[in-house]
Amino acid sequence: MNLLLLSRQRWLYSTRRFRDTARARGHELSTVDPLECGLAIGPGGLRLFFRDREVPSIDVAIPRIGASLPGQGVAVVNHLEAMGIPLVNGAAAIRRARDKLVALQILAARGIMVPRTVLARGPDQVDQALEVVGGPPVVLKLLHGTQGVGVILADTRAAAASTLDTLWGLRQDVIVQEYVADSAGRDVRVLVVGGRIVAAMRRQAPAGEWRSNIHRGGSGTRVELDPTYADAAVAAADAIGLDVAGVDLLEASDGPRVTEVNASPGFEGLEHVCGVDAAGAILDLAEAIAAGLEPRPAPTRLAPGTALEETEFR
Repeated sequence: MNLLLLSRQRWLYSTRRFRDTARARGHELSTVDPLECGLAIGPGGLRLFFRDREVPSIDVAIPRIGASLPGQGVAVVNHLEAMGIPLVNGAAAIRRARDKLVALQILAARGIMVPRTVLARGPDQVDQALEVVGGPPVVLKLLHGTQGVGVILADTRAAAASTLDTLWGLRQDVIVQEYVADSAGRDVRVLVVGGRIVAAMRRQAPAGEWRSNIHRGGSGTRVELDPTYADAAVAAADAIGLDVAGVDLLEASDGPRVTEVNASPGFEGLEHVCGVDAAGAILDLAEAIAAGLEPRPAPTRLAPGTALEETEFR
Protein backbone atom coordinates (compact mmCIF):
# COMPACT_ATOMS: atom_id res chain seq x y z
CA MET A 1 0.00 0.00 0.00
CA ASN A 2 1.21 3.52 -0.83
CA LEU A 3 0.79 5.90 2.09
CA LEU A 4 1.22 9.68 2.06
CA LEU A 5 2.09 11.38 5.33
CA LEU A 6 1.69 15.15 5.42
CA SER A 7 4.20 16.39 7.98
CA ARG A 8 6.41 19.45 8.23
CA GLN A 9 9.22 17.69 10.08
CA ARG A 10 10.73 14.33 9.19
CA TRP A 11 12.53 14.15 12.53
CA LEU A 12 9.40 14.36 14.69
CA TYR A 13 8.73 11.33 16.88
CA SER A 14 5.31 10.69 15.31
CA THR A 15 6.69 10.99 11.77
CA ARG A 16 9.46 8.49 12.51
CA ARG A 17 7.03 6.09 14.18
CA PHE A 18 4.68 6.17 11.20
CA ARG A 19 7.58 5.56 8.81
CA ASP A 20 9.06 2.67 10.77
CA THR A 21 5.69 1.02 11.45
CA ALA A 22 4.58 1.34 7.82
CA ARG A 23 7.80 -0.16 6.54
CA ALA A 24 7.57 -3.05 9.02
CA ARG A 25 4.16 -3.83 7.49
CA GLY A 26 5.51 -3.74 3.95
CA HIS A 27 3.94 -0.39 2.99
CA GLU A 28 5.56 2.45 1.07
CA LEU A 29 5.29 5.72 2.99
CA SER A 30 6.16 9.11 1.49
CA THR A 31 6.57 12.05 3.86
CA VAL A 32 5.63 15.37 2.28
CA ASP A 33 5.83 18.88 3.72
CA PRO A 34 2.50 20.53 2.80
CA LEU A 35 4.22 23.92 2.54
CA GLU A 36 6.37 22.55 -0.30
CA CYS A 37 3.43 21.18 -2.30
CA GLY A 38 2.17 22.55 -5.60
CA LEU A 39 -1.55 22.24 -6.27
CA ALA A 40 -2.34 22.02 -9.98
CA ILE A 41 -5.89 22.50 -11.24
CA GLY A 42 -6.94 22.36 -14.88
CA PRO A 43 -9.17 20.83 -17.55
CA GLY A 44 -7.35 17.51 -17.11
CA GLY A 45 -8.22 17.34 -13.42
CA LEU A 46 -6.17 17.90 -10.28
CA ARG A 47 -2.52 17.04 -9.68
CA LEU A 48 -0.26 17.32 -6.66
CA PHE A 49 3.45 18.17 -6.84
CA PHE A 50 6.08 17.98 -4.13
CA ARG A 51 8.99 20.25 -4.95
CA ASP A 52 9.75 19.44 -8.61
CA ARG A 53 8.09 16.01 -8.80
CA GLU A 54 4.49 14.88 -9.15
CA VAL A 55 3.27 12.82 -6.20
CA PRO A 56 2.61 9.25 -7.42
CA SER A 57 -0.47 7.12 -6.84
CA ILE A 58 -1.66 7.19 -3.21
CA ASP A 59 -3.90 4.65 -1.47
CA VAL A 60 -4.52 6.73 1.66
CA ALA A 61 -3.15 9.95 3.14
CA ILE A 62 -2.54 10.78 6.81
CA PRO A 63 -2.51 14.54 7.44
CA ARG A 64 -0.52 15.80 10.40
CA ILE A 65 -1.80 19.39 10.19
CA GLY A 66 -1.16 21.12 13.50
CA ALA A 67 -3.01 24.16 14.79
CA SER A 68 -0.04 26.41 13.99
CA LEU A 69 0.20 25.44 10.30
CA PRO A 70 -1.09 28.08 7.87
CA GLY A 71 -4.04 27.53 5.55
CA GLN A 72 -1.77 25.90 2.95
CA GLY A 73 -1.81 22.69 4.99
CA VAL A 74 -5.60 22.40 4.94
CA ALA A 75 -5.61 23.43 1.27
CA VAL A 76 -3.43 20.41 0.47
CA VAL A 77 -5.81 18.12 2.39
CA ASN A 78 -8.77 19.61 0.53
CA HIS A 79 -6.92 19.06 -2.77
CA LEU A 80 -6.35 15.40 -1.93
CA GLU A 81 -10.05 14.99 -1.12
CA ALA A 82 -10.97 16.56 -4.46
CA MET A 83 -8.63 14.08 -6.15
CA GLY A 84 -10.63 11.25 -4.55
CA ILE A 85 -7.81 10.10 -2.26
CA PRO A 86 -9.01 8.55 1.03
CA LEU A 87 -7.85 10.40 4.14
CA VAL A 88 -7.46 9.83 7.86
CA ASN A 89 -9.07 13.13 8.98
CA GLY A 90 -10.65 15.27 6.29
CA ALA A 91 -10.18 18.97 5.60
CA ALA A 92 -13.47 20.15 7.11
CA ALA A 93 -12.83 18.33 10.40
CA ILE A 94 -9.29 19.69 10.61
CA ARG A 95 -10.58 23.23 10.07
CA ARG A 96 -13.13 22.78 12.86
CA ALA A 97 -10.52 21.47 15.28
CA ARG A 98 -8.04 24.26 14.48
CA ASP A 99 -10.45 26.97 15.62
CA LYS A 100 -11.00 26.62 19.37
CA LEU A 101 -14.17 28.73 19.33
CA VAL A 102 -15.77 26.80 16.47
CA ALA A 103 -14.88 23.49 18.11
CA LEU A 104 -16.43 24.56 21.42
CA GLN A 105 -19.57 25.78 19.65
CA ILE A 106 -19.99 22.39 17.98
CA LEU A 107 -19.35 20.47 21.19
CA ALA A 108 -21.79 22.57 23.21
CA ALA A 109 -24.46 22.22 20.51
CA ARG A 110 -24.10 18.43 20.84
CA GLY A 111 -24.66 18.62 24.58
CA ILE A 112 -21.02 17.84 25.41
CA MET A 113 -19.87 19.61 28.57
CA VAL A 114 -17.24 22.32 27.99
CA PRO A 115 -15.88 25.13 30.21
CA ARG A 116 -17.88 28.35 30.13
CA THR A 117 -16.34 30.46 27.35
CA VAL A 118 -16.70 33.97 25.93
CA LEU A 119 -15.18 35.56 22.83
CA ALA A 120 -14.45 39.13 23.93
CA ARG A 121 -13.68 41.82 21.36
CA GLY A 122 -12.91 44.97 23.30
CA PRO A 123 -12.33 46.59 26.71
CA ASP A 124 -16.03 47.26 27.21
CA GLN A 125 -16.72 43.50 27.16
CA VAL A 126 -14.18 42.47 29.80
CA ASP A 127 -16.44 42.76 32.85
CA GLN A 128 -19.28 40.89 31.17
CA ALA A 129 -16.92 38.12 30.02
CA LEU A 130 -15.51 37.68 33.53
CA GLU A 131 -19.00 37.51 35.01
CA VAL A 132 -20.20 34.93 32.47
CA VAL A 133 -17.27 32.56 33.07
CA GLY A 134 -17.31 32.99 36.86
CA GLY A 135 -13.91 34.62 37.26
CA PRO A 136 -11.32 35.81 37.91
CA PRO A 137 -9.22 33.77 37.83
CA VAL A 138 -9.83 33.02 34.14
CA VAL A 139 -7.98 31.34 31.31
CA LEU A 140 -7.19 33.39 28.19
CA LYS A 141 -6.56 31.46 24.97
CA LEU A 142 -5.55 32.40 21.46
CA LEU A 143 -7.93 30.78 18.99
CA HIS A 144 -5.13 28.99 17.15
CA GLY A 145 -2.56 28.27 19.86
CA THR A 146 -1.00 24.85 20.39
CA GLN A 147 1.09 22.93 22.97
CA GLY A 148 0.18 25.44 25.68
CA VAL A 149 1.45 28.42 23.70
CA GLY A 150 -1.00 31.32 23.83
CA VAL A 151 -2.72 30.05 26.99
CA ILE A 152 -2.56 32.45 29.95
CA LEU A 153 -3.95 32.34 33.47
CA ALA A 154 -5.16 35.74 34.68
CA ASP A 155 -5.68 35.85 38.45
CA THR A 156 -7.29 39.29 38.67
CA ARG A 157 -9.53 41.55 36.61
CA ALA A 158 -6.62 43.94 36.07
CA ALA A 159 -4.39 41.13 34.79
CA ALA A 160 -7.12 39.88 32.46
CA ALA A 161 -7.86 43.36 31.08
CA SER A 162 -4.16 44.17 30.57
CA THR A 163 -3.39 40.87 28.83
CA LEU A 164 -6.46 41.10 26.61
CA ASP A 165 -5.56 44.68 25.65
CA THR A 166 -2.05 43.55 24.67
CA LEU A 167 -3.30 40.62 22.61
CA TRP A 168 -5.96 42.73 20.89
CA GLY A 169 -3.24 45.24 20.06
CA LEU A 170 -1.40 42.41 18.29
CA ARG A 171 -4.59 41.66 16.31
CA GLN A 172 -5.15 38.34 18.07
CA ASP A 173 -8.58 36.80 18.64
CA VAL A 174 -8.86 35.63 22.25
CA ILE A 175 -11.38 33.61 24.21
CA VAL A 176 -11.98 34.02 27.94
CA GLN A 177 -12.60 30.70 29.62
CA GLU A 178 -13.70 29.41 32.99
CA TYR A 179 -10.89 28.31 35.29
CA VAL A 180 -11.84 24.84 36.55
CA ALA A 181 -10.20 24.87 39.98
CA ASP A 182 -10.98 21.18 40.59
CA SER A 183 -8.55 20.32 37.79
CA ALA A 184 -5.87 22.92 38.56
CA GLY A 185 -2.53 21.95 37.03
CA ARG A 186 -3.74 18.76 35.43
CA ASP A 187 -5.89 17.39 32.63
CA VAL A 188 -6.55 14.11 30.85
CA ARG A 189 -5.42 13.50 27.26
CA VAL A 190 -7.34 10.76 25.44
CA LEU A 191 -6.35 9.35 22.04
CA VAL A 192 -9.42 8.35 20.01
CA VAL A 193 -8.88 6.37 16.81
CA GLY A 194 -11.76 5.18 14.65
CA GLY A 195 -14.33 5.71 17.40
CA ARG A 196 -12.47 3.81 20.12
CA ILE A 197 -10.13 4.85 22.90
CA VAL A 198 -6.55 3.72 22.35
CA ALA A 199 -4.95 5.34 25.39
CA ALA A 200 -5.54 7.89 28.13
CA MET A 201 -3.16 9.65 30.49
CA ARG A 202 -3.40 12.29 33.17
CA ARG A 203 -0.96 15.12 32.58
CA GLN A 204 0.35 16.97 35.65
CA ALA A 205 2.02 20.36 35.45
CA PRO A 206 5.48 20.75 37.01
CA ALA A 207 6.02 22.87 40.11
CA GLY A 208 5.45 26.55 39.44
CA GLU A 209 3.47 25.90 36.22
CA TRP A 210 -0.28 25.46 35.77
CA ARG A 211 -0.25 24.21 32.16
CA SER A 212 0.00 20.43 32.03
CA ASN A 213 1.31 19.98 28.45
CA ILE A 214 4.10 17.42 28.17
CA HIS A 215 5.93 19.87 25.87
CA ARG A 216 6.02 22.31 28.80
CA GLY A 217 7.57 19.84 31.22
CA GLY A 218 4.41 18.12 32.42
CA SER A 219 4.47 14.48 33.53
CA GLY A 220 2.02 11.76 32.58
CA THR A 221 0.45 8.76 34.29
CA ARG A 222 -1.81 6.18 32.69
CA VAL A 223 -5.47 6.38 33.67
CA GLU A 224 -8.47 4.16 33.16
CA LEU A 225 -11.63 6.01 32.23
CA ASP A 226 -15.08 5.29 33.54
CA PRO A 227 -17.89 5.38 30.92
CA THR A 228 -18.68 9.07 31.55
CA TYR A 229 -15.18 10.16 30.56
CA ALA A 230 -14.86 7.59 27.79
CA ASP A 231 -18.16 8.64 26.24
CA ALA A 232 -17.22 12.34 26.42
CA ALA A 233 -13.94 11.76 24.57
CA VAL A 234 -15.49 9.60 21.83
CA ALA A 235 -18.46 11.95 21.44
CA ALA A 236 -16.13 14.96 21.10
CA ALA A 237 -14.10 13.34 18.32
CA ASP A 238 -17.30 12.33 16.54
CA ALA A 239 -18.82 15.82 16.88
CA ILE A 240 -15.81 17.43 15.19
CA GLY A 241 -15.75 14.65 12.60
CA LEU A 242 -12.24 13.37 13.28
CA ASP A 243 -11.08 9.81 12.63
CA VAL A 244 -8.06 10.44 14.87
CA ALA A 245 -8.22 12.94 17.72
CA GLY A 246 -6.48 13.92 20.89
CA VAL A 247 -9.23 14.98 23.30
CA ASP A 248 -8.33 17.02 26.39
CA LEU A 249 -10.58 16.71 29.44
CA LEU A 250 -10.68 18.60 32.72
CA GLU A 251 -11.84 16.77 35.84
CA ALA A 252 -14.60 18.94 37.30
CA SER A 253 -16.52 17.91 40.42
CA ASP A 254 -19.63 17.17 38.34
CA GLY A 255 -17.88 15.36 35.48
CA PRO A 256 -15.59 15.90 32.50
CA ARG A 257 -15.17 19.17 30.62
CA VAL A 258 -13.80 18.94 27.07
CA THR A 259 -11.36 21.79 26.50
CA GLU A 260 -9.85 20.86 23.15
CA VAL A 261 -10.04 18.34 20.31
CA ASN A 262 -6.71 18.08 18.47
CA ALA A 263 -6.69 16.84 14.87
CA SER A 264 -2.96 16.08 14.90
CA PRO A 265 -2.19 14.82 18.39
CA GLY A 266 1.35 13.96 19.33
CA PHE A 267 1.56 10.51 20.89
CA GLU A 268 5.13 10.10 22.15
CA GLY A 269 4.01 10.61 25.74
CA LEU A 270 0.99 8.35 25.32
CA GLU A 271 3.07 5.50 23.87
CA HIS A 272 5.68 5.73 26.62
CA VAL A 273 3.28 6.27 29.51
CA CYS A 274 0.53 3.87 28.46
CA GLY A 275 2.63 1.23 26.70
CA VAL A 276 0.45 1.30 23.55
CA ASP A 277 1.25 1.27 19.85
CA ALA A 278 -0.53 4.48 18.84
CA ALA A 279 1.16 4.62 15.42
CA GLY A 280 0.02 1.06 14.73
CA ALA A 281 -3.56 1.85 15.76
CA ILE A 282 -3.68 4.82 13.38
CA LEU A 283 -2.19 2.73 10.57
CA ASP A 284 -4.79 0.01 11.27
CA LEU A 285 -7.44 2.63 10.60
CA ALA A 286 -5.63 3.91 7.50
CA GLU A 287 -5.56 0.37 6.09
CA ALA A 288 -9.27 -0.07 6.76
CA ILE A 289 -10.09 3.29 5.13
CA ALA A 290 -8.00 2.40 2.07
CA ALA A 291 -9.90 -0.89 1.83
CA GLY A 292 -13.22 0.97 1.98
CA LEU A 293 -14.17 -0.48 5.37
CA GLU A 294 -13.95 2.65 7.57
CA PRO A 295 -15.01 0.88 10.75
CA ARG A 296 -16.58 2.85 13.59
CA PRO A 297 -16.60 0.43 16.55
CA ALA A 298 -18.36 1.25 19.81
CA PRO A 299 -16.26 3.10 22.40
CA THR A 300 -14.06 0.96 24.60
CA ARG A 301 -15.54 0.39 28.05
CA LEU A 302 -12.88 0.18 30.72
CA ALA A 303 -13.46 -1.03 34.26
CA PRO A 304 -15.83 1.26 36.15
CA GLY A 305 -14.86 2.69 39.48
CA THR A 306 -13.99 6.20 40.48
CA ALA A 307 -14.15 8.78 37.70
CA LEU A 308 -10.49 8.12 36.93
CA GLU A 309 -8.49 5.26 38.33
CA GLU A 310 -4.82 6.14 38.17
CA THR A 311 -2.02 3.66 37.61
CA GLU A 312 1.65 4.54 37.38
CA PHE A 313 3.52 3.30 34.30
CA ARG A 314 7.22 2.55 34.63
